[in-house]
Amino acid sequence: MSGLTRLIVFISMFASITLMSEAQYLLPIMKHEPSKQYYTAFDIGSAEKSYATLVLDLETNLTWLNCRELKSLSSLRLITCKSSTCKSIPGNGCDGKICHRPCLYRQPNPLGKPVTGRVVQDKATFSTTDGGRQLSEVSLPRFTFSCATQGLSLPIAGVLGLSPAGEFPFWRQVTRAFNVIPKFALCLPSSVFDVGHFYVGGVNGYIIPPFNGSSNPIPMTLTPLKNIESGKYIISPTSIYVDGVPLSLNPSLLEGGAKISTVVPYTVLQTDIYNALASAFTLQAKLTGMSEVPGMAEFPGVTPFKTCFEEGGSRRNVEEFMNVPVIEIGLPGRAGEVKWRFHGANTVVRVLETVICLAFADGGKKPTEPMVIGTHQLQDYMIEFDLSTKRMAFSDSLLSHKTSCSAWPSRRQNHSHMML
Repeated sequence: MSGLTRLIVFISMFASITLMSEAQYLLPIMKHEPSKQYYTAFDIGSAEKSYATLVLDLETNLTWLNCRELKSLSSLRLITCKSSTCKSIPGNGCDGKICHRPCLYRQPNPLGKPVTGRVVQDKATFSTTDGGRQLSEVSLPRFTFSCATQGLSLPIAGVLGLSPAGEFPFWRQVTRAFNVIPKFALCLPSSVFDVGHFYVGGVNGYIIPPFNGSSNPIPMTLTPLKNIESGKYIISPTSIYVDGVPLSLNPSLLEGGAKISTVVPYTVLQTDIYNALASAFTLQAKLTGMSEVPGMAEFPGVTPFKTCFEEGGSRRNVEEFMNVPVIEIGLPGRAGEVKWRFHGANTVVRVLETVICLAFADGGKKPTEPMVIGTHQLQDYMIEFDLSTKRMAFSDSLLSHKTSCSAWPSRRQNHSHMML
């Protein structure tokens, strides 16, 4: 091979890598307060403004929705049992004999009974981004999903699959179709009146003022994901701290890892872990002038909270920075333990005018996972899942930087029609 030929090949390879690196897509995230679920919205089908509102779920591997909620069904393409697409879906309901039968898929529903639907394809349309603003629209011509026989309570039509496993989670379909890095990031807003960020692909960075994605990026900390073949995003806590003091825990309690969830509202802990956390938190809270309020679990609307306080000296001028104890989760990092820090609005929830409760729930003695990190703790953090490296990255609370997941760099596209 001549020198010139080698140079051409190298330039072509470099251009290809650069192209893969730069593409990035951005969708909105909204909060549905009655169900405390987070959902996104994008157009499905050929009809104009035929958007679907879908709950974000990190364990669903094939997106499903009640297709009657779509504006038009004229461009839906039914997938049959003989297709390679159907054969790529485990448990597809085909017995291998009737090739022209519709491909059916039965899967768990994170918010209720399992759902069964016909596997279909249609165009999905969403926006490219420079890391902050929504730019031009692009379409995924053959987005594979399931038309279920049931839906969820309005305004939510179904569930967006973001599982790390399988061939058809939304992030995988997008990154494979556009040849971009297989990763996505979520920044959940804390208010129903705000819009957060859902990024897919790219390394442009995340532009949330005052962070600009390049010279001033959002500080992120890395920790490995384990057992992603299980279809869950699980990290490996090594310890838990309250105001810098480690809890006295049997190490075996943390061996099952911590699952990240976008459908569980509050972090759920195995009973022994919860009791240790509640005890340490209460001890430190009393030092700041708070007094424990027993029996609050019996009040309507207080469930699932067991540990509550009269605020007393905890109040500050800005509610997000309530002077409550800081909770940290120790995790493996590149050079030893790193800490995921939660404080203020991410550790407590207000249940009465002057009463706040520890925003963690007791999950019982023998739960499936000893720790499930819920959305109250994830609000206003940037969380990135990079499937190419099998690592998760997390930011500090954006509130501590005087910004939030609902901050946008300029006048953004109007999503008011999605905030239902």
